[in-house]
Amino acid sequence: MIGFFFTTLATALSLLVVDLVVPGVDLATFPAAMIAAVAIGLVNSSVRPILSVLSMPLNFLSLGLFSLVVNGICFWLAAVLVPGFSVHGLLAIILGPVTLSFVNTLLSRYFAEKHPQLNIKTEA
Repeated sequence: MIGFFFTTLATALSLLVVDLVVPGVDLATFPAAMIAAVAIGLVNSSVRPILSVLSMPLNFLSLGLFSLVVNGICFWLAAVLVPGFSVHGLLAIILGPVTLSFVNTLLSRYFAEKHPQLNIKTEA
């Protein structure tokens, strides 16, 4: 349970960094970032596999670049579900998830190195 909390915390902190770095991504408060982190996890575990299978031909033709679009759609869908979290513009839809993944990987690895007993899974 504590591992889930740290994973959610790392994602929420990553979202705050995305809010600062990527124009078009807006977070109102830290609680909104925590709720958005949970929403992103739920969307990525339920909707993203379906979108990935449906978009497989486009992903094949684009040599994998269409996966950026699938990530952006999932990111945008999480923003639609969470009040206080909004994504506006194509740049934010594409760069938001890329930045989120990069920062989240760094934070997750930091937590995993500092507290190995928590068994936090890093995304890489």
